[in-house]
Amino acid sequence: MNLTLPAGLAGNLRTALTPSRIMPTITLIVLILIVGGIQPQFFSAYSLQSLASAAGPLILLSCGEFAAILLGGTDLSIGAITALGTVLTAMWLGHTSSWLVIIAVLVIMAGMGAVNGAVNVVAQIPSFITTLGTMGLWTGVALVISGAQSIEVIDPAGLSWLANYSGGVPNGFILALIAAIILGLAMRYLPGGHLGMYAVGWAESAAVMSGLRVAWIKITAFTLAGLFSGLAALVLVGQTSSGDPTSAASFLLPAIASVIVGGNAITGGAGSVYRAVIGACIITVVENGISVVGISAFTEQIIYGVVLIFAAGLTMDRSRVGVVK
Repeated sequence: MNLTLPAGLAGNLRTALTPSRIMPTITLIVLILIVGGIQPQFFSAYSLQSLASAAGPLILLSCGEFAAILLGGTDLSIGAITALGTVLTAMWLGHTSSWLVIIAVLVIMAGMGAVNGAVNVVAQIPSFITTLGTMGLWTGVALVISGAQSIEVIDPAGLSWLANYSGGVPNGFILALIAAIILGLAMRYLPGGHLGMYAVGWAESAAVMSGLRVAWIKITAFTLAGLFSGLAALVLVGQTSSGDPTSAASFLLPAIASVIVGGNAITGGAGSVYRAVIGACIITVVENGISVVGISAFTEQIIYGVVLIFAAGLTMDRSRVGVVK
């Protein structure tokens, strides 16, 4: 029996299965098998659940960072926004409706992202400098209102569902995947995504001449980064029942690394949310795998750095980048 695929479907399949497209996924699978081969306990239900719980906030932050990087920019404030979000959430939970707290935190965090975009567009300050400044600003606000200390949630019931499981899968991880899927579909099918952010990142001057509202596209991208930082803050509070003005800052570099390790172009204009999610999973497996294997703390950072560079070299899609700087 001779089975022939339609030309369009065959073309899409060939594109999807090109080495540069599937290498991030292959890298993730290989890393999981290596760690599991060295320490079989890695495949236990408890270990996999812990891995998924750790991946949830990083996936959300990686998706937000991807929106900024897709423009050819960078958002260095996502960790600070997340930290401030955890503080506000911890302070407000138990004093009013949990859903009101959730909505308020998401709106405020998205607004902070919009401020980043507006400063970048109106003042024409590079996003790196803009978000470096707001990173200090939001960190200072979080430290001031929290008294530079962790805040325990009075009534954690409002977000406890994020620490629970559905079918054995952490709800925080499920929320992260759902949010990533929605963002991916929006970027693929909405004009402001596929025909907007990608165009601005690939050639901003051409996007301007073609009539695209570049300023609003930029503000939208940074607003998304703020929104996803707010979601990450809610997941972290749900998992820890506390708000910390500094802990979320440790997610910044892993989030940026996740976008790149997933194969997205740091120069903008190319990549996908899927790649950012896979990159976040790779980083999580590397970080947790090193601990599970039992490597000495003195050599942990060395191995982490080597593996990170090696993974980025394997997964980067150089076909979409003219010059690697």
